[in-house]
Amino acid sequence: MSAINPRRWWALAVLATAQFMVIMDTSIIGVALPEMQRDLGFTQGDLQWVFNAYVIAFGGLLLLGGRLSDLLGARKVFAGGWVILVAGSVVAAAAGDATTEIVGRAVQGVGGALIAPASMTLLMMLFGHNPKELGKALAFYGAAAPAGGTAGVFLGGVFTEWASWPWVFIIYVPIGLVTLAATGLLPAVQGRRGSVDVLGATAVTAGLALAVLAVVRAPEIGWGATSTLLELGGAAVLLALFLVIQRSVRSPLMPLGIWRTPRLGASNLAMALLGAAWIPMWYFLNLYLQQVLGYGAFASGAALLPMTVLLMIFMTTITARLLARFGAKPLVAGGLFVLAAGLVWLSAVEPTGTFLIDVLPASLVAALGMSLAYIPAMMTAMSGAPQEQAGLASGIVNTTYQVGSALGLAALTALATSRGAGRLGDLPALTDGFASAFTAAAAIAAAGGLLTLALMRGERSEPASGRDAARLRARTGGPQDGPKILETVLGWTLVVVVAVFVTRAGLM
Repeated sequence: MSAINPRRWWALAVLATAQFMVIMDTSIIGVALPEMQRDLGFTQGDLQWVFNAYVIAFGGLLLLGGRLSDLLGARKVFAGGWVILVAGSVVAAAAGDATTEIVGRAVQGVGGALIAPASMTLLMMLFGHNPKELGKALAFYGAAAPAGGTAGVFLGGVFTEWASWPWVFIIYVPIGLVTLAATGLLPAVQGRRGSVDVLGATAVTAGLALAVLAVVRAPEIGWGATSTLLELGGAAVLLALFLVIQRSVRSPLMPLGIWRTPRLGASNLAMALLGAAWIPMWYFLNLYLQQVLGYGAFASGAALLPMTVLLMIFMTTITARLLARFGAKPLVAGGLFVLAAGLVWLSAVEPTGTFLIDVLPASLVAALGMSLAYIPAMMTAMSGAPQEQAGLASGIVNTTYQVGSALGLAALTALATSRGAGRLGDLPALTDGFASAFTAAAAIAAAGGLLTLALMRGERSEPASGRDAARLRARTGGPQDGPKILETVLGWTLVVVVAVFVTRAGLM
């Protein structure tokens, strides 16, 4: 039997659809949140669990999903993930109370944690024989992520406005069934013998969930309260136990030696802070549009389309070229600084604001920063790992991003609530709360940029043959151009920030 699968491009369409749907699951709920809050009785502070339940399960179980894919066979795990995702979608759609909704979202996250690593394994099997085809396949697969984010924003508005919010979950049922029927296009992968580190997976997932729970509850019961301290202490113990387990078991989820990979630590730190700044921005921008400016669900989704379209265009056509020319470090740092500038702009929102002045330009600046930083940070995390550990490195950096998103959203929701974001109907108080979250997210993004400059090694440490690296430097000007683009980005960031405050001062 030939190693080249004649149906590989059809199989790629199945895998890209899975990537599209997994990413869409994090964005499609955004504009539906206020409707879900009214129907299910969520408080303003607890509403974040509709998002966090998914990302904690998804991020906490990604490494386990990768391990199961190796042991049981990637196609079986891929199909099993879709069964679980569809089941979670049914529960989430049928939920009549907040607790059931959170459970359904967590089950969806478990399904996503199985689908994502199995998809990457299958893609490598289908196209690993030909580097040129592999590059095209990865580009197509990668483009499905921003496309899913864009479609989620739009479809969430359509379903919520003209049907009802359960349809943001019901849509997964027919698509999931069609995808399951198409798994015959995927290569059958034999599993291999080995053990599953269930204890490690339990420890890391429980530790992350307990940490987020502590941060969410702390503003209400007090940071010095006994229960808060116990929850934070328990989270620290569980995460420390996870590291001990990884050092002691024969087949760990995350061999600790992977952290000797050049720039893996710095890029993961950048991804964590990127998620901690970007996801709260997206979350609170949705709430500002609907709860302050009075937008309906469809109008809110449409208002965010320019931002998500810019993300998709940059990530699929421009960022890769910039990465090849300037290297990762200036793009990651510069992207985080540009994101911070967009968030500073958003922090000037007013109760009587308008979309064209308060939202559109600031969201485009923030999206530009995200599109500059995300792919270079992801690629840097994987580029230094040995080929046999590339999947592990990918799983770690995806987990890091999800964890940063969950913890960042929990912390900034607590901050926003303490500043007035929980006072529904009081537009000045709501705006003050949301603005404080944007300001804090800007500080997180700026800190990420500074830490990237301080900790991430330059391009000289990137693995490449001497001859190829010399050719690249001769053609592009090489790493020495990195500071130039960074200086340009920083200069324009400063100009934007100053212009924003001068303009706002003139309008007030």
